[in-house]
Amino acid sequence: MHIVLVKQTDARLSDRDAEVVRRFLFEHLSGATPKDTRGWYSFCRALNESGSGEFFTIKTERPRNGPFHRLHMLIISKVFKAQERIEDFEQFRLWLKVGSGFVTWMAGAKGGVFPVPKSISYDQCEEDEMREFHEGVVAFLRTQHAQHYLFPAVSAQVAEQGMEAILSQFERQ
Repeated sequence: MHIVLVKQTDARLSDRDAEVVRRFLFEHLSGATPKDTRGWYSFCRALNESGSGEFFTIKTERPRNGPFHRLHMLIISKVFKAQERIEDFEQFRLWLKVGSGFVTWMAGAKGGVFPVPKSISYDQCEEDEMREFHEGVVAFLRTQHAQHYLFPAVSAQVAEQGMEAILSQFERQ
């Protein structure tokens, strides 16, 4: 994830506030190696010495949680096996990405826009984004549209009950 920061003011912190910030930045956080620690100190010094309006970009990498990823895949596998519409699992996953809005919108060759599903591979999707995607998928699966599409042969009420029966198995995990 890339985060862009902009310094909002040139106002100085009170001595008390500066001490609290210093304790947090340098006692609660540290680099993993001496080189990282030097880089962290240098970055914090640059933030402090910058002027109002200056920009900084931070790139974060939060490792993915394997058990959570496997839980997500288990849930969508159960829904895939229960549904009656899509025969290919990869197509089902693409449909979930589009339905949940986990896409990049691209200009079409002849005008208009179309969704391009994003990747959930470990190197392209960090933990926070994966959790947001998962929540979007679950919310999408709970929509009447998704339920009717996946279970066209049953009533809306039966489709909803079936989906809830699957999803509720995983609510506390």
